Amino acid sequence: MKEQMTPLEEIRHSSSHVLATAVLRLFPDAKLDIGPPTDTGFYYDFDLDHKFTADDLEKIEAEMKKVIKENQRFERIEVSREEAVKMIKEIGQETYKLGRLDDIPEGDQVSFYRNGEFLDLCAGSHVNYTKKIKAFKLLSIAGAYHRGDEKNKQLQRIYGTAFASKDELETYLNQLEESRKRDHRRVGKDMGLFHIDDAVGQGLILWKPKGAIVRQELQDFISEQLIKQEYSQVFTPHIGKLGLYKTSGHFPYYQESQFPPLIERDSLADLAEEGATCSTLTNNLETGDIEGYLLKPMNCPMHIKIFASEPHSYRDLPIRLAEFGTVYRWEQSGELNGMTRVRGFTQDDAHLFCTEEQLQDEIQGCLDLVKIVFGTLGMEDYSVRVSLRDPNSDKYVGDPANWDKAEAAIREAVKTLGVPFVEEEGEAAFYGPKIDFVVKDVIGREWQLGTVQVDYNLPVRFDISYTGSDNKPHRPVMVHRAPFGSMERFCGLLIEHFGGDFPTWLAPEQVRVLPISDKVRDYAESLVSQLKANGVRATGDFNSDKLGAKIRNAELDKVPNTLIVGEREAEEGKVSVRSRFHDGKPTMLFEEFETQVLQLINERTLQIKK
Repeated sequence: MKEQMTPLEEIRHSSSHVLATAVLRLFPDAKLDIGPPTDTGFYYDFDLDHKFTADDLEKIEAEMKKVIKENQRFERIEVSREEAVKMIKEIGQETYKLGRLDDIPEGDQVSFYRNGEFLDLCAGSHVNYTKKIKAFKLLSIAGAYHRGDEKNKQLQRIYGTAFASKDELETYLNQLEESRKRDHRRVGKDMGLFHIDDAVGQGLILWKPKGAIVRQELQDFISEQLIKQEYSQVFTPHIGKLGLYKTSGHFPYYQESQFPPLIERDSLADLAEEGATCSTLTNNLETGDIEGYLLKPMNCPMHIKIFASEPHSYRDLPIRLAEFGTVYRWEQSGELNGMTRVRGFTQDDAHLFCTEEQLQDEIQGCLDLVKIVFGTLGMEDYSVRVSLRDPNSDKYVGDPANWDKAEAAIREAVKTLGVPFVEEEGEAAFYGPKIDFVVKDVIGREWQLGTVQVDYNLPVRFDISYTGSDNKPHRPVMVHRAPFGSMERFCGLLIEHFGGDFPTWLAPEQVRVLPISDKVRDYAESLVSQLKANGVRATGDFNSDKLGAKIRNAELDKVPNTLIVGEREAEEGKVSVRSRFHDGKPTMLFEEFETQVLQLINERTLQIKK
């Protein structure tokens, strides 16, 4: 069946075919896999002994321009499956294309598209002629496993983008350049915020002292809100018995996203005595038919066990348990991305246990918390995605009637936000529907962050209850919520959102004092001491560099407030202020500056670099 695409998708899809045409002209031995359009452009995957370079991209792009200038027509050719096999072999692309042909369901139309000398197995659709491609750019080269499986051969992927006009392309490329400047991996390294080390493991973040300050400030901020909303803090271990997660359903529902179970020594010894083979052991691990432990993929089962550890009356509810809990998920190495896609991360997690009558208010409280977080950090441009179950899918657990109640509660609550929202069927968690927040940052990129989920099912699976006013047991409803989502991902986003220019309250170093000469060193040191005494993260630059170099270093370190002091300032008890956020009053009494900076910190004032 011919696939329907938007005009922009057709331009991008056609660009991927032009890319393949150009590559085969320059590298005739290349084997082709797939080349689809994406949300931001297009790519094509190639199997080639020659490793593409930046110089190659320039040559390929030049050849693409020639193909476009030839104004080649995109011609659709529909054939039988047998004819398709013959055509693929004739063009010498059977290595990957025959496998892609097998992916096409029996009975579906098999089609090729031809432009000039290039012929490709493709469902379409495309522009009519190559000259319709008005603005494109090749962007990068990356490795990509065939079908995304690390067990398969790694191919070379060339990424590009295309737009309907040159102005749109230029706007996107400018945004892309700004994104590169703000890349949290680059900024984080320059500022000394975090480190990833192969000896520790990819996807595992080492928080350096400055990054730890940012993380702790965020945790303190959210903790203050939790106290106001009467949450109770808990702590749980990093591993739990495998049976706990079999009861919850995380094993096997999320098995592909979990690390393999840790086998108990006694169980391993028993298997060895029984002469178990590696294959038997692997099968037992896959099915969970073995005693052992699991690196914690979720905090909720342990919070449920805390709830169940003592009896509860309806008068005790709601009970709100919160934890900055570290969890572990298996991600393929190709999917890892700095702090935003990791294998170990800490959630600002909480689970609320309430009655059905309390549910609406509890969801509302969670949404209010998310709004406070976003408002404080200047992330007020966001939309909401409501993820619902697919009634025809068997991946969801629990009573359909409870699902209906949960989805109705979520719909009702999200309407109060006053922001756009969409409903996506089939995107709910296996145990309940959820609200996800999609935030747009200062340069227009979208990020999926916090979540709120309603769950009638885990209380059933763990058989937890409270005593109602009728003195009978009743099942509580659970709400899962995480405004930040993950501290790692959220901090990575913040680094890029602010470009490393954190507002004063969040900055690792809030004030730096620069004496013009050693004659005022004592005065400068007294200022640093007084600021520190009042809880300000202040330092002094007392090295022998000239003032211009000291100012430059403070700018590179993205210190939000720099105080320059000379003999005149020392005599008058003043400071010359340089701020990364505004011009402000250049010279003022030190006490006046101190009052201002403490206000910025205590009120968590939002500051955006101008």
